[in-house]
Amino acid sequence: MNKFNTKSLNKSYPKTEDVISKSPVYDKKTKLDKIKVIKQLLEEKDAKIIAHYYTHEDIQEVAELTGGNVSDSLEMAKFGSNQSSKMLIVAGVRFMGETAKILNPEKKILMPTLDAECSLDLNCPAKELYKFSQKYPEREIVVYANTSAEVKAMADWVVTSSIAVKLIEYLKEKKVKIIWAPDKHLGNYLNHKTKADMKLWNASCIVHEEFKAKSLLKLKEKNSDAAILVHPESSLEVIELADVVGSTSQLIAACKKLPNKKIIVATDNRIFYKMKQAAPNKILIEAPTGGDGATCISCAHCPWMAMNNLDNLIETLKQEKNEILINEDIRKKAFISTNKMINFAKSL
Repeated sequence: MNKFNTKSLNKSYPKTEDVISKSPVYDKKTKLDKIKVIKQLLEEKDAKIIAHYYTHEDIQEVAELTGGNVSDSLEMAKFGSNQSSKMLIVAGVRFMGETAKILNPEKKILMPTLDAECSLDLNCPAKELYKFSQKYPEREIVVYANTSAEVKAMADWVVTSSIAVKLIEYLKEKKVKIIWAPDKHLGNYLNHKTKADMKLWNASCIVHEEFKAKSLLKLKEKNSDAAILVHPESSLEVIELADVVGSTSQLIAACKKLPNKKIIVATDNRIFYKMKQAAPNKILIEAPTGGDGATCISCAHCPWMAMNNLDNLIETLKQEKNEILINEDIRKKAFISTNKMINFAKSL
């Protein structure tokens, strides 16, 4: 297992606290008025909202109220493909909008903002990954969904965290050697679980990388009766402290199923909206992002996810702006690897 040193390809990230400080805050009446406007616009435009668990609860709420979808990356992709609506509004980050367009070229795909990026996507440029892959032509390229359409177009497989272990196990059984990109922590976790032959790209999620094992252990000592839920984009040191490791959907399910009253959660804190719905009697505790080596750029919330709000959602619908457009040759190639992910998930 070797890692490719990306030499910090992109380190200029917005801070979550700065994004939130500039975001609108609504009183109850204003929020209800805006939701009413959004409902009307969605009907007029024949549109549905697809929102990720990490977006603000206002966005998740309006998606639910209007027959849209709130879910993880895999379910977001599947929902869009099963909709007859002419337009999809993808509230999340850019690669999610691109995935919707890859799978639904006939639909108009809009986003509340096109500034919402992902550190994994930014740190895995297609040209650099291509150069890396040329060193290992015998290997299949497996990429995380948190990547651009261009990267998906050169991949043999696309995968989300919810099915990553099963896919890597499947490929190992087939004696397939793998190039994994871009998340080094998820790659390390998959290698640790499956012992597959993997060459790893070296990028990370700025939210999950900030969870620190020492601080998490101290929190656990103060809450000995709590279960720890960890997303596999975290470091192995953090993962080793977990009672459950899984995708966002899997963590929500675990929160509901586990007997523990207290749940320590090491992922983006906006997941609490759905966790509280699933398990209203549980006490949810944020895993710490402070301590040795922590920078608190994100403070357990993605700055790009925080850019989605009701105001820019309304403007997007009114003006039909922030459209996702993909070169058709790239889209067709990306469709092959992305659709393999959908079909593999169906087979499980």
